[in-house]
Amino acid sequence: MSTDAIVLLKEDHKEMRRLFTAFQDAEKGPASRRQKLVGQIIEALTVHTYLENEVMYPEVRRLLPDLEDDILESYEEHHVADVLCAELFAMDAEDEHFTAKTTVLIENVLHHVEEEEQEWFPKVRDQLGRKELQEIGARMIEMRAGAPRTPTDPKAVKKAVDAATA
Repeated sequence: MSTDAIVLLKEDHKEMRRLFTAFQDAEKGPASRRQKLVGQIIEALTVHTYLENEVMYPEVRRLLPDLEDDILESYEEHHVADVLCAELFAMDAEDEHFTAKTTVLIENVLHHVEEEEQEWFPKVRDQLGRKELQEIGARMIEMRAGAPRTPTDPKAVKKAVDAATA
């Protein structure tokens, strides 16, 4: 398994796309299926944004200060996803806004993922060495097991507050 931070983040993105597609395929099915899929989406996003906010973004910010504006925008995009995840976490799939809110979350995350993969990751890869990306990735792997899984986890709440004030 690669420890390259960008490879790890792209693997997360691939899993999120899979979950998003599964949700879209389940839109007309039972609410219980949508509820389960949204729970999986929330967990995947909570872990992913935690790792980016706690490891990737601070390290890139320190090593590549010219990418500051990109990182600040990413923190804000994460904040929007965090708010939507928190709202969905507290909702029932039978709520008339559940599918619409999930669709907005998916659209926002896909926009963020596209910007990262098409614009930000290439800049980071061009400016950081293989060793640095592997070190960042190793820290992300190490932190993944203890990462928050829900928006109500105290670590997730702290992450959201820290990101909003970064």
